[in-house]
Amino acid sequence: MNRREARSRSARTIRPAAPSTTPPTCRGVPARVSLLAGVVAGAVCVGLSTAPASASTAEPVVSRGVTIPTFYNPPTELPAANGTLIRTESMPLGLSIPGLDGRPMPGTATRLMYKSTDSAGQPVAVTGAYIEPSTTWKKPGPRPLVAVASGTMGQGDQCAPSFALQHPLTLNGNTVSVGYEALAIYRILATGAAVVITDYVGLGVTDRLHTYVNRLDQGHALLDAARAARVVPGASVTTDSPTGLYGYSQGGGASAAAAELQPSYAPDVQLAGTYAGAPPANLTSVIKGIDGSALAGALAWAINGFAQADPDLRTVVEANVSDAGRAALEDASTMCVGDALFGLGFTRSSTWTSNGKSIGDIIATDPRAKAALDKQRIGTHEPAGPVRVATGVQDDIVPHSQVRQLAVDWCAKGADVTYEAINLPNLGDKILTNHLVPLITDQGDAISWLTDRLSGKPATSNCQTLPLQP
Repeated sequence: MNRREARSRSARTIRPAAPSTTPPTCRGVPARVSLLAGVVAGAVCVGLSTAPASASTAEPVVSRGVTIPTFYNPPTELPAANGTLIRTESMPLGLSIPGLDGRPMPGTATRLMYKSTDSAGQPVAVTGAYIEPSTTWKKPGPRPLVAVASGTMGQGDQCAPSFALQHPLTLNGNTVSVGYEALAIYRILATGAAVVITDYVGLGVTDRLHTYVNRLDQGHALLDAARAARVVPGASVTTDSPTGLYGYSQGGGASAAAAELQPSYAPDVQLAGTYAGAPPANLTSVIKGIDGSALAGALAWAINGFAQADPDLRTVVEANVSDAGRAALEDASTMCVGDALFGLGFTRSSTWTSNGKSIGDIIATDPRAKAALDKQRIGTHEPAGPVRVATGVQDDIVPHSQVRQLAVDWCAKGADVTYEAINLPNLGDKILTNHLVPLITDQGDAISWLTDRLSGKPATSNCQTLPLQP
């Protein structure tokens, strides 16, 4: 099998975090080996790239029949400073119309690659997109920036949020990806705020697996996207621009984590406000919510990502996952949400283990796994600036109770929290409706709240009345 054929297979590398502070020489290589081989043998590096930061000569990766542009292949060497732009290119928006002044509506997009730091403290290249709005910012102060953390898109490189902005629907018989975040992004652009969206660590960029719901990886990638946006050629935002964070579901966890990390990791990013919708703040609780649900594939993505990034969890996975489970995890590693709904929907994780126990039960009885997930807990630090936490009371995918607990924890630390419990009828157990409908029903209020913060209006915390709310 030649290298191009190998890269076209569905398997992705599960790479352990490098212990060295020197970027590994295989960083720019989209190696493709099985989960089992990755866990046992570590990184398998072939075809080293020596391309400069401005270009990539590595062969394109093909994921489930989708050719990933070589833009997403990172260079071997990365810059030192977080948020440094590695490369940019003009990017057409898949949903765009000409404006009366000749400029495209809702804005002009630029694809980005920038430097960040992963959860092991290692340098990592991350991709995303910046959109300069066509609409004028008419509220007080300079044009603000909203850093958008996408909801769950999947683990295959073809699922990257920036790729979805150019290709709102990817449907080729092998994969299904829908760029549903465009609705929120375009509504934010309509306010006159600029938008930058991160692809997260390993989603899009072809040198590693996406570390799904990893608190540090997500928070760092979102904050560094805000830094990178300020130096995009032609961008109207500057270091003086107030910044808002916006995210729902996986994105809600990313924005919540970034708000906690900002004081220590990115004090130069002026946070005016953070919206965290349905954030998975306590993964132990969330695992129980998604196991056996329509979105069971998300559990596979989390296992894959943590097996790559955390040695302790990697050991637990290897000791407990069956051959059938390894095959399922390997298959999931290139899936988008649509693929997972059709291929893994309502799967019980007990079918992936050698002892027939669920992943949640295994974690509950293994101190190493519990400790690893405890490190992912959001709510242990006070967030910077005002935050709006929203959750559907009937949400059974990202359970309502653990989101409410996040608000309680932050209030106890003296944070400026606006907690919104979204009361809707039960719209169907474990079929995603209780999780997705609040995304739409709360979106307008969330964007209005964030726009007020960006224009300098103070927030009004409701921590004092939180005990009276569901």
